[in-house]
Amino acid sequence: QVQLLESGGGLVQAGGSLRLSCAASGFTFSSYAMGWFRQAPGKEREFVAAISWSVEKTYYADSVKGRFTISRDNAKNAVYLQMNSLKPEDTAVYYCAARATVAESYKYWGQGTQVTVSS
Repeated sequence: QVQLLESGGGLVQAGGSLRLSCAASGFTFSSYAMGWFRQAPGKEREFVAAISWSVEKTYYADSVKGRFTISRDNAKNAVYLQMNSLKPEDTAVYYCAARATVAESYKYWGQGTQVTVSS
């Protein structure tokens, strides 16, 4: 069955860095665009970053542009989110997701990993 398993979350001080990983299985990973989303307590889930299946295109929310980097390794069926210069407002549960085309909604979702940034 389809599985997206996030890891790498934790507690970090403001200004620090974390690298999130998402291991995918059960679908043709290399054919899917991948995204990272986050949801803070009391807030709606929001888009963070996305990467095309071919790695040619990346997209970022304005709030993380210049600080976060999304990447993927199709040989390992994995997508990553390098987060630098973290701020307390980055505190959230981070989810990875997959969709077949930009015309479709994200179809597969992971369970999430908690990121907490202390001030």
